[in-house]
Formats: sequence, C-alpha cells, structure tokens
Amino acid sequence: MDARSGHHRVREGDEEADAAGGGATAPFLDAPLGCSGRRRSHAGDLRVLSAAFLFVFSAYCAAQNLESSVNTEGDLGTVSMGILYTSFTLFAVAASPLVTWLGSKRALVVGTSGYVVFILANLVPTWYTMVPASLYLGFTASIIWVGQGTYLTSAALSHARDNNLPEGQTLGNFNGEFWGMFASTQVIGNLISLALLRDGKDGGSVTGKNLLFVVFLGCMIVGIVLMCLLSKRDEKGNNAPTHSSFGAMMKYIVVPLKDRRMILIIPLIAYSGLQQAFVWAVFTKNIVTPVLGISGVGGAMAIYGAADVVCSLVAGRLTSGLHSATSIVSVGAILQAVVLFCPMGGLLGAAVPLFIGALWGVGDGVLNTQLSALLGLLFEDVKEAAFAQLKVWQSGAIAVIFFLSPNITLQAMLILMAIALIISFGSFLLLTLVVEKPSTIIS
Repeated sequence: MDARSGHHRVREGDEEADAAGGGATAPFLDAPLGCSGRRRSHAGDLRVLSAAFLFVFSAYCAAQNLESSVNTEGDLGTVSMGILYTSFTLFAVAASPLVTWLGSKRALVVGTSGYVVFILANLVPTWYTMVPASLYLGFTASIIWVGQGTYLTSAALSHARDNNLPEGQTLGNFNGEFWGMFASTQVIGNLISLALLRDGKDGGSVTGKNLLFVVFLGCMIVGIVLMCLLSKRDEKGNNAPTHSSFGAMMKYIVVPLKDRRMILIIPLIAYSGLQQAFVWAVFTKNIVTPVLGISGVGGAMAIYGAADVVCSLVAGRLTSGLHSATSIVSVGAILQAVVLFCPMGGLLGAAVPLFIGALWGVGDGVLNTQLSALLGLLFEDVKEAAFAQLKVWQSGAIAVIFFLSPNITLQAMLILMAIALIISFGSFLLLTLVVEKPSTIIS
C-alpha cells in the first residue's frame, strides 16, 4: 500500500523428481487439476502464478511509482497511496480467515479486481475517484497477498513432499523464482512508462499519461485471465465453522502473535514496508525527479527492478534455512545502510540516482525472498495467519511513509529509516539465537 530460485533451479528439482519417480509422469499424477482438466505440476502452478503477478504488477508498480510525481494537486497521489495502505493494514487483519474460506485461488482472482479499479481511477484522477479506489484496493490487496503467500507455500511444500526434496531448499527455490519474476515488474512496467511519458515543454504537465494507463489496464486483464488458469489448492469443505464468530476469527488472527519468533521478526517485516515506501514516495520524488525529471522515474525504477530481480534469484538459490537467511539479510542490511548514511544533499549527476536505485533493489530482493521463505517454514500450520501478519505490519509501515513524506524533510526521513534498520536487524539477529534447534525447524 514485495523460498525460491531461478527457472533452472526449479527445473533441476523436477528432473531429480523424475529420476526418483521413474519418469516425468510420476509427479504429474499427484498434481491438482487445472481449469482445462489436465493435471499440472506444482512447479507449473508456480510459473502460472508468477506470470499472472508479472502482468498485474508491471502495471500497478509503475503506476504507484508515478503517483507522487504525476497527481500532485493537493498531494492527491501521495495521500491516495497513504489511504490505500491504511486500508490494506486494516483489512489485512481479517484477510487470513477470508482467504481460508475462499480458498487461495479464488482469493487471488477476487484480489486482482482492486488493481483494475485503481488503474481506471487514474484515468480520471480526482478525490472522488482516487480515494474510493484506494480504499477498495486496500481491501483486495490484503486478500491477494495473503492468498499469494498461502498458495506459493502450499505448492512448494507439496512439491517437496511429492519428490522427497528438502522443504527449506524447495521453499527457497519457489520463492526465488516467484520474487525474481515479481521484481521484473519494476523493469517492464517502468520501461513502458519511460517509453510513453514525456515531460511537458517549459515545465508543463507530463504528456502520454492516459495512453500509459490504458496500456496498464490491458496488462491487468491478461493477469486476471492467468489467475483463472491456476489449479485449486487448500480448498476445504469445513471452513465455515472455523470462523463462525467474531471471537473465533480474532483468536485465529492473533495466534502467531503468541509466538516469540513472530514478535522478533515483526520489526524486519515493518522495515521491509518502510524501505519499499521510501523508494516509491521519497526516492522517486526527492532524488530522481530533481535530477532526471518525471520521465526519468521510469528509467531509475527499471534499474531498481533489475537489481531486485538478480538479487531475488540469487538469494533464493542460496536459501536453505535460518542460518543462510541470516547471512543474506546481513548483506542486504549493509547495502541499505550504505545508501542511508550517504550524504544525500551533495548528490550530483544522473548516475547517482541510478546507483542508489540498484543498491536499494538488492536490499528489497533480500527482504522479499527471506521473509516469505521463513514465514512459510516457521509457521507452516498457520500460514494464512502468518502471511496476514506480514501484510498487516508491512502495509502499516508503508502507510506511515506515505503520510509522513509530504510533511518532513529528506534528512529527517533518512534518519527515521536508519533507526528502523538498526532496530529491525538487531531483532532479526536475536531471532536466530532464540529459535531452538533451527536445523530441525528449517530443514
């Protein structure tokens, strides 16, 4: 309001499974039925899911990056994003039982509708269109992201069990491929933005905006079609009684908060939201636009996305458990600290925003891969609730940045981010000490 590996790694897992099962048809027989009636492998579902998110979020991420620079009258864009992520935070609290009731596939399809409405609102950006669209998108975003975490974790664990592969490594591989594909949305969407947007003459308004959002709308439609092609997972016939009362639903939601592992990982979850919003609201407006102009936002964010892609794929390949995650998160934290502690006031030259974007993309790739993999492993029995917690704290932190950014200086924002990084990284290191016998939990 962003468990894996690249394609090659996942395919290696499939080949190993084929060898163990006596041929390519062995894992296929255990796969769920797709909409076409043919059986699809768990890795196949991963790729359909990744492609669907690629189309939807290539459009949305590029639109989000432009909000603070394009819809500037009365800070409409920034305020709308703040409202969006506040709504996201509030609705994410109840998203886990809703996803359990809908099933993760239906949750993904329903969740996509809010992104379509948001793009339509940007074609006629007023307070009467943007605010309702932002509120609705907050609701549907909570559904789609809890559904994504649940669906991906279910596919990865099923793949591991069917093919006798390590769960930790398989989750790392699946998350690596998904988040690598997802990070490329920043490249594709922002290159489209770079191609279609033009700065107005003599400081006039930017041109090509409506055409850009029509193209984004087309991407959304393709994404929805792909969501419908996913196989069904986690469909339970007895979901209704599980949350038959508000008290029972709230008890289900707060279960992860009774686990000290969740308490210790929450600061890092919150920081992941802060750093994403910093890029979207502060980096694009206060660092990129003064140097490269509004039309240059797309190019800078494409560099950010490319670094995110590479890091996500590499981090996913290296993920095997809590100890490997600690090393990977440490590298990402150091790189983001370098950016935060650099004297921003003296930055000159077009290359500097691009370099900062690349470093920030590496950090984002680290956090996305490691948080998703660890939540899937540590909270396998309550994964819907765990991923709901991820989005509650992440989206809440994002909303804070969007509301604060118009009212505080860049220097104050950098200090806030540096303090948050230190606290969250310290808490994560404590998690590695608190978890008892991590090899039995994360292997």
